[in-house]
Formats: sequence, C-alpha cells, structure tokens
Amino acid sequence: MGIIDIVTLAISLILKGDSSVLTIVGLSLTVSISAVLLATVIGLPIGALVALTRFPGRAAVVLLLNAAMGLPPVVVGLALYLLLSRAGPLGEFGLLFTPTAMVFAQAVLVLPIIAALGRQTVADLWVEYGDLLHSFGNGPLASAPTLLWDARYSLATAVLAGFGRAIAEVGAVMIVGGNIAGVTRTMTTTIALETSKGNLALAMALGTILMGLSILVNGGVQLISSIAGRKQA
Repeated sequence: MGIIDIVTLAISLILKGDSSVLTIVGLSLTVSISAVLLATVIGLPIGALVALTRFPGRAAVVLLLNAAMGLPPVVVGLALYLLLSRAGPLGEFGLLFTPTAMVFAQAVLVLPIIAALGRQTVADLWVEYGDLLHSFGNGPLASAPTLLWDARYSLATAVLAGFGRAIAEVGAVMIVGGNIAGVTRTMTTTIALETSKGNLALAMALGTILMGLSILVNGGVQLISSIAGRKQA
C-alpha cells in the first residue's frame, strides 16, 4: 500500500466516524480531561500555598516543583505500576490496567506543571497587589482566592499546557494501562502499536486527530493570552 492509499484510508476513517477510532479518541479525552481536572484541583491550592507562605524547606519545595515539570513518563509509570501491582500497597484495589490508573499517571505528570506555573503566577500577583490587600486587612492566605481569580486567564493557560502534555502521553499510560483493546487503548498507545504492526492508516488517522487537538490547545492558549492582554489594557 502506497503513501497516497494510506492517507486516503486514514481520511476515510476520520470522515466516516469509524467506531474504533471514536472509541479510542473518546477514551483518550476522558482520561486526559479527568487527569487535568484532578491535577488542577490539587495543584492550584498547592501552588498558591507555596507562593503565599514561608516555611522551612520552601526553597527545596519550589525546586522540586520546577524539576518535576520534566518528570520522565516511564519513571512515573514504573512507580505507579509498583504501587498498583498485586504486590504493591494499593494492589488490593485492582486498579492496574484500568482507565483509573491511567488518570492517576497523567495527573502525576500534569500536577507539577499546574502547581509550578500557578505558584509563580500567584507570587507575582502578591508582589504587585500585596500591599493593597494588606490595607484591606487580608493576609497572604486570605488573599489566595482573590489572587487565583485575578490570575484565572494565566492559570487557564497553565491548565491547557497540562492538557497538552496529558493527551500526548504514551509511556506512563502504556505501563499502567496495558494498552488493552477497548479498555485502556488511547490515541498515543494505539499509534505506537499500529505503527509497529504496519497498520499505518489507523495510526495516521489517530495522529491527525492528535495533531488537530494540539492545534486547538495552542489556539486556546493564544486566545486566552489575547483576552488577558485586553483585560489588562
């Protein structure tokens, strides 16, 4: 099969809404969105807390948050595999090779991004508005909700950046998810598998959709940045 035939078949799979493609894309979006929501709920309060409080070892925590933004996915996958396997401390819950395990894996990868970027954003706003908030009788922690709301556009950009990493992840989700057809097979893991099998049409169809999502995410980041710029003007 030539490259033109492969491209034609890939486009056909997308346009006709092939059921296997829709299932894989749906699972990928469900897992990634769930992971980002979980990471956001945990990461933003952590970022704000680190930004607005002073405690022993704070510098080390900031360093760890920044360093964790580049966590190797396979290392995260291995660590979670050991935790969730039958011999691990969480093995009794039977989460290994399930979408839930994949959500946890992606959330661990995304959380440092959201927490670190959120910390920096809130810290910058506190420097700018700290005196004003103090004049209203608000201390650092009491000001956290106000600062988070004021930084909502910048934080939305951080969340989108986290989603971009989550949806493109392959190593960790393959380790803890097992790449089981119809159960834990995402776009990235399917692309890796089908390419190795020579099923390039399906791989290209999913790759095209993944690229489209990447463009949408980057477009969303630019749109939010533009809105934020107009609000500040």
